[in-house]
Amino acid sequence: MTTEHLKRTQWFTHDRFGLFIHWGLYAIPARGEWVRNNERMTNEDYEPYFEQFNPVRYNPRAWARAAKQAGMKYAVMTTKHHDGFCLFDSQLTDYKATNTPAGRDLIREYVDAFRAEGLKVGFYYSLIDWHHPDYPAYDDLHHPLRGNEAYKATEAQKDFDRYTSYMHGQVRELLTNYGTVDIMWFDFSYEQMTGGKWRATELVTMMRSIQPDIVIDNRLGGNLLSANPEIYAGDFVSPEQILPAKGIRNEAGEAVPWEACITLNDHWGYHAHDHNYKLPCQVIRGLVECVSKNGNLLLNVGPNANGEIPHESLVILAEIGEWMAYNSDSIYGCAASSVEKPEWGRYTQCGNKLYAHILDRGIGPIALPGLAGRVRSARILADGSEVNITTPWNGTNQAVFQDCLFINLPSVQLPDKRDTVIELVLNETV
Repeated sequence: MTTEHLKRTQWFTHDRFGLFIHWGLYAIPARGEWVRNNERMTNEDYEPYFEQFNPVRYNPRAWARAAKQAGMKYAVMTTKHHDGFCLFDSQLTDYKATNTPAGRDLIREYVDAFRAEGLKVGFYYSLIDWHHPDYPAYDDLHHPLRGNEAYKATEAQKDFDRYTSYMHGQVRELLTNYGTVDIMWFDFSYEQMTGGKWRATELVTMMRSIQPDIVIDNRLGGNLLSANPEIYAGDFVSPEQILPAKGIRNEAGEAVPWEACITLNDHWGYHAHDHNYKLPCQVIRGLVECVSKNGNLLLNVGPNANGEIPHESLVILAEIGEWMAYNSDSIYGCAASSVEKPEWGRYTQCGNKLYAHILDRGIGPIALPGLAGRVRSARILADGSEVNITTPWNGTNQAVFQDCLFINLPSVQLPDKRDTVIELVLNETV
């Protein structure tokens, strides 16, 4: 990792937890963000949603407060998804929120609201565009009109360079008109549609000239894990709907920043009948797992057509926030520890503070192999109460457990069944 890369990602690897927001016209049919693709809708089929879009309860300040109370430090919101509809007031298209009944720049309001709550601001921008006349359709793997004979004849008239110029122009608008943008989250490259196809070197060079400190994801293409990554390879890896089995390192063995983007239910955009929500406990433990492997968690919500985050999502965010209010020291500024992962949970670490995330109480004292004689003090992070870490073993057991420290909890139940965090102050940095 270069000095410049480490500098611009310093806040990112400190803050660890962010909010992803997928919102657009697809909230009206309420069948997920890929409804145009799944149902092979033409532009004409989709047009009624553009004419109806009027989120009368859109209150981004409420969104920002919910994110802040959940313990999130940054947010990334869709400015344009694959359907090509822009939530911002782009001067390069009429297909935007200002021309719908909403009648205003919804991204401007998002930026102002989240900044007012002290959160960093990111933009999602789709490289794909199902509305633009120059984006390939007939032979494209993901286009709603793939294989549509009625549109086949129009393919020869398309000018993809004209499309990429349009796309570059919109990115320039986003990085010029809204002040400091902390993250640019592109989505996504596939098959031959990658790297040079997007004129990615030119694009990133332009972006860095406007906002040199912006953090960019890896979805323009390129190989961030290479010893010599392309300029457009990005600043972090972005696994989707899965947590890596271990931390991510490049060919030189250096830890590479990464961020898992995860939905709360089974869709990114609003789906009225998808109630398959994750439990707050699952999300909390997922966040801890990410940090224990040097990663971030970007947790998604899909607001409805009226502009409201679903109640189920708010309930989950509130419970995560309840846990974070007492345990965020084990998340912010923390990373993986060199101490081997224990059977009962995970470790995160910041300096000489090692955080034991106990997920499984087990029977008897909780063994911490390899830490005998290395811990100065221990306390439950949530309330600051002292934890007994004396070693109760002697006689014949001493040889078996001689390298172990033991956490002796007075109760057979964990104080917090979601994740009880013990802060261990070490005599040295592990």
